[in-house]
Amino acid sequence: MTYKDIEQALGNEAESLLGFNSPKIPKDLLHTPSPTFIDDIFAQSNRSPQVLRSLSSLYNHGRLAGSGYISILPVDQGIEHTAGSAFAANPIYFDPENIIKLAIEGGCNAVATTFGGLAFLSRKYAHKIPFIVKINHNELLTYPTKYDQIMYGSVDDAWNLGATAVGATIYFGSENSNRQIVEVAKAFERAHQLGMATILWCYTRNSDYTKDSVNYETAADVTGQANHLGVTIQADIIKQKLAVNNGGFTAIKFAKSDPKMYSELSSDHPVDLCRYQVLNCYAGRAGLINSGGESKGASDFADAIKTSVINKRAGGTGLILGRKAFQRPFEEGIQLLNGIQDVYLSKEVTIA
Repeated sequence: MTYKDIEQALGNEAESLLGFNSPKIPKDLLHTPSPTFIDDIFAQSNRSPQVLRSLSSLYNHGRLAGSGYISILPVDQGIEHTAGSAFAANPIYFDPENIIKLAIEGGCNAVATTFGGLAFLSRKYAHKIPFIVKINHNELLTYPTKYDQIMYGSVDDAWNLGATAVGATIYFGSENSNRQIVEVAKAFERAHQLGMATILWCYTRNSDYTKDSVNYETAADVTGQANHLGVTIQADIIKQKLAVNNGGFTAIKFAKSDPKMYSELSSDHPVDLCRYQVLNCYAGRAGLINSGGESKGASDFADAIKTSVINKRAGGTGLILGRKAFQRPFEEGIQLLNGIQDVYLSKEVTIA
């Protein structure tokens, strides 16, 4: 996909997103993706040689290999949203081999899915594409529905499957967040001991994060602090939903804030909102990958390109996109994954 194709996909937002060059936070304050990112950042950290090797495997696989950017196919929705709701649109993905095939043929850096899915295909594929085992999930058979993250296996088992990394979710702000923080921190410590990289789905969830019909679960200030906590428990990569607004702390009147967060460190421009998320990832020392979000049908391609452009221009590290790719025909899923990868490969789409 060419730069003109990217412009066309963005439509009337192309000039605003691609021409934005006055960010509140200058890029000089950030550690931005590059081919030498692991040497420049992680090699100075407490990560062992084995973890560095795992990170190198992630960063140097697929179409984005050696660029400093990452494209991951995540498919744990069979548990998070029920298998029927996730795979009814394309039943071939009830078979986890097709998930792995989509990631490989789509040129992804890695595939993230469940213990069960990877266990059935471990010996066939663990050496062909980096495995990321999602170690905790919500469950949807309790009535009334509750939202919690529960461990579905051990980090040692993920290592035995040949995993390059483990992924986990924390619902920051939920009534179960304290337990989840402790569980995931311990799991990430064990993963690093075994030489695996760590990726945290840094989600905020609280029904009270709404004021005057505005939902602040994806506000830049709220998600930014979740990112900061995620890097604090030594996540190597942060997955976060793209910020769509700001001012959650002040609207709901909780936590702590400073007026400069909303005037000098951000604006209402999407790139500024995302850059504040990157800033909270220890100024980009842990890469920020944004979520591709749910599938909405015909607009999926344009939405994915838009998210990729915002993430890249903000200083982010890539996209983790699942439903938009697997809830459509196989070949179309590959085209969509390749499209977002082309944004990160484009020299004309620059960091603002």
